[in-house]
Amino acid sequence: CQAKIQETMLTKQANPQEVQALPITHPENFPVASILCPPHLRPAIAAIYAFARAADDIADEGQLSTDERLKSLTAFRHELLATNEASGAQADIFSPLHQVIEQFKLPVSLLDDLLKAFEQDVKATAQGATYPNLSALLSYCQFSANPVGRLLLHLYGVNDAQALLRSDAICSALQLINFWQDLSEDIPRGRFYLPQDQAHKEKPLLIEELCAHAHQLMMQGAPLVHQVPGRAGWELRLVVQGGLRILEKVRALGPEVLTNRPRLRPWDFPLMLWRAIWMRPRQWENQAP
Repeated sequence: CQAKIQETMLTKQANPQEVQALPITHPENFPVASILCPPHLRPAIAAIYAFARAADDIADEGQLSTDERLKSLTAFRHELLATNEASGAQADIFSPLHQVIEQFKLPVSLLDDLLKAFEQDVKATAQGATYPNLSALLSYCQFSANPVGRLLLHLYGVNDAQALLRSDAICSALQLINFWQDLSEDIPRGRFYLPQDQAHKEKPLLIEELCAHAHQLMMQGAPLVHQVPGRAGWELRLVVQGGLRILEKVRALGPEVLTNRPRLRPWDFPLMLWRAIWMRPRQWENQAP
């Protein structure tokens, strides 16, 4: 989830073998395996992140053709589903990931869903495809964002139906916020996330309505912070508040977000922390999905 903070992937003893994952080489807006994360889960989160980051790079970075990107993602899927020990160029990603899958009984289908989203991105970019409406965007989020939240809940041992729905709402909201944050970068790269059924609206109204929808979605999921135990719950509070703070910046820019990318700054974090501390269950009454 996305103030450009660079962190190093943390390594720690897990089972008899040490799980090591790649360093975080890309800045992220929201914490990844941060100090608030339960220490025994940092290697697992690091391994999941390394897998997702590497697959995202295949889909998005470099000068590969569409066919080359899709073939590389197919090879990534074979490695994910392989039962033998990982070897070769991707061993530093899949060796720790397979250990984590075995140790925590992670649902591999959720990891595969992420690959489906990356494949969809590659095809959509190649075709200059657009999304007809918000419902189509949310369907994309089911593969691109929601699996991450469900994987984390699995690690935290939180798996009731209400928690999963709230996680989906938070992750979809974060994905939409990231879309609206990155409009100035995505559009020149041939990625069009603005829903086409609203394209006729004046830009200030369009941006405001998209932000209002993402805010409402985040509010639906926010009660989850009180279901996730301990330090992980506090990290989730900051993730939620980070998303809401970015959304405020998108709203403040309005149509200028088409040419300027808002981002979190160091002075935003005291405000986020203050808001995170004061998140109370009564705030979210009648907001749960």
